[in-house]
Formats: sequence, C-alpha cells, structure tokens
Amino acid sequence: MKVEKRNGAGSETLFNQMNELIPGGVNSPVRAFGAVGGSPFVVKKGSGPWLYDIDGNRYLDYVMSWGPLILGHAFPGVIEAIKYRADSGCSFGAPTRDELILAEHVIERMPHIEKLRLVSSGTEACMTAARIARGTTGREIIVKFDGGYHGHSDLFLVQAGSGLATGGLPASAGVPKDIAKVTVSIPYNNFEALDRCFAQHGPDIAGVIVEPVAANMGVIPPAEGFLQTLRDKTTANGSVLIFDEVITGFRVAPGGAAELFNIRPDLVCLGKILGGGMPVGAVGGKKELMDNLAPLGGIYQAGTLSGNPLSTVSGIATLKELGKPNVYEHLKQYTDDLTSRMEALFEKYNVSVSINKVESLFTLFFTEHEVRNFEDAKNSDMKYYAEFFRALLERGIYIAPSGFEAWFVSLAHKKEQTEMTLKAVEDYLKTL
Repeated sequence: MKVEKRNGAGSETLFNQMNELIPGGVNSPVRAFGAVGGSPFVVKKGSGPWLYDIDGNRYLDYVMSWGPLILGHAFPGVIEAIKYRADSGCSFGAPTRDELILAEHVIERMPHIEKLRLVSSGTEACMTAARIARGTTGREIIVKFDGGYHGHSDLFLVQAGSGLATGGLPASAGVPKDIAKVTVSIPYNNFEALDRCFAQHGPDIAGVIVEPVAANMGVIPPAEGFLQTLRDKTTANGSVLIFDEVITGFRVAPGGAAELFNIRPDLVCLGKILGGGMPVGAVGGKKELMDNLAPLGGIYQAGTLSGNPLSTVSGIATLKELGKPNVYEHLKQYTDDLTSRMEALFEKYNVSVSINKVESLFTLFFTEHEVRNFEDAKNSDMKYYAEFFRALLERGIYIAPSGFEAWFVSLAHKKEQTEMTLKAVEDYLKTL
C-alpha cells in the first residue's frame, strides 16, 4: 500500500527559519526528529487526543506533551481554570492559596509525602532531592541506574537515558569530572550490581534515585523484589531512597508507583501531570528531611516562579478530574486492549517485538528478547523503530520520535482511536 506524504511545506519552511535562531531548531533535543529522520511538524493546536499542525494535518497523539496531558489536549476544566487565574495575574513571587490546595491534593493521594516544595520542573525536583539527601546525611555519592533520566542537571548526566540515549551520548559535554565522580550509575534491575555498589561505597552513599518504573530507556518495569531491596538497603545503610515519579506520579495509580508497588520512599520527585500541561515540579517526603530546606534549615533551594499560579490551578483541576470514578480503569483497559491486539498483529506478520507495559505506560521494542534494562533496550532495533515511526506518522499517528520513550494514553483516547491505531499498524505491516 502506497502512502502519500502529508503536506508539510509550512512546517518545513518554519523549521528551517527556527534553525537560524534556535540551536537545532528546537528547545528540547528529541523534538528535532534526529533519531527517526526528517523534519518535525510544527504544531498549531491540540484538542482531545488530536494534534493539528500548521499545514492542516491531524495526528492521533500518543506523546501527549511527554505525559502531562492525561486528560487530553485543551481539557475544558483545565483551560477554564488557567483563564480564570490569568485574569488576576500570572506571577506574584509571593504565596497564594492555590499552592496550599495543590499540596493538599498531592498529600491526600500520597500519604508518604508529609511536606511538599513546589519547583518549576522535574529537573529542579530531582536536583533538589539529591541536595536534600546530601545535606541531611553529610555524604556525597548519589546512586542512579543506567538509562535512568532525572533531568539535565550536571549530577545526573551520567549514563542517562531519554534524549542522551536517543543521541547516542554516554554523558553530556560540560559536566566537570569531579561532579561525575560522585554519581555512581549501575544497571537497573541488577541485584548483584546493587550489592557490589553498597559493599564498595556504602558509607559514602547519600541517596539512591530511581524511576520506580523506568520510562526514559523505554518503559521497563522493576523486577520482582527490586524496589523492596532498594528500600531495605537504603534503610540499613542510612541512605535516602528517592523515587523519581515525574512520569509515574498520578499516572500508574492515584498515589503513583509508590502506591502501585506498596513501597514508601523517603523523597518523591513529581512533575508532568502535577501541572496538567503547565511547567511545574515538586519534591516531597518525610518531614524530618523536608524541614532541612531553607528557610527552616541550611539546604538552599529557591525559584521565582516556583508555585506559579497558572501551574498550580492547572494541576488542581487535573487532579480533581483524576479523582473521579473509573479513571484509572479506563486508562488501563485502553492500554491493555491496544497492546494485546498490536502484539497479535506483529505475530501475524512474523515481526518480532517486545511490548513492555505498566498500567497506561508502554513501549514497543523491536527485539526477540525481553527488555529488562538499558543494555537490552539499546540492543533493540532502532532503525526498525525509525521506519515504524515514519510509517505511522504518514498514517496520522504520532508516537515518540525515539525508541527510548513511552507511549502515553489519555482519557481522551477511546475505541475510535484504538481502531485507527491498529489499522495504521496493520497497513504498515502489509507493506513488509
């Protein structure tokens, strides 16, 4: 079946102009389509599960702004809240009542969080959590896992996933060697490596940060007992256990992965859905840790736009909607139906894939083998993924322009979208 190329003259022209003023033409690297080829389309608007570009093309969206839009694009209740707040001002640099209301919503869903500090991004949240761990314990080493991405602060750009993995970079230029020395990165889901790490570095480990469901090397669930082992080892060693739930928070369960797996971390990093599409992040956790932050304690963190009024009301509206009955059942049912039927199609056409799924997060890897860590993910066929990406895009389906990312389902995705997706996948498989 021949697929006609979608009209993209306007996007291509505008992207060329953007390249003249913006590095790579984009303000976040993976948007450049470098791993999948071609130029990105330029968005005009979004509505429900759909994106529309400036050339008039419509796309069924499984990126959903990389996760925050769990209600869909331009959800009326969220847009109304933002407009109402904007009429009174966009930023004050002073406390507002909405900061308290958002914190109450979070703590109600995540009782392991006793206090919460709002910041402006997931990167800031993870950076602050690491500083709390170091400042509280008096130690320096932070342990992370290969392929785990915790934002672009210097501390975490060692064997990181997401955009670094997409670009084939082991670490970022510009990170001082002395900073890299105090970050230890080990394989995810590897119990033996974890034992060796604590045996070698135990007295110097301030904290361990983990995506409880890895989602920046593709979606990879934790091995059975892995998170409990992390909890046990950090407790015994006097180290701080940090869950990076920027992606999983309010996505895999109302209380995030901590609820799903029944593990209580010491600190939690949040973002994405917390702002309902507006820039936001947060770090929260045990009172005795959080009270070490200034102005109560000696660990400094600040931000002019932290707790921004537009972000807080957007987050409140989103979390209220997620509190309605059957929300998470719908997300899971849609994902289960779509992925099981996709697996059947790939099997029908003798194409080897491994689909990793946790609730409404999933990634399709082109490989015959189970994907349990970053090495497994890197050994999947990314050239095949790039071809698959382009084929779906031509058929009006937008998935992440990187095989190291997740597909995000929203409440706006319904049966019509399932059937459209499956038809596009099968139309592509028929051409092989």
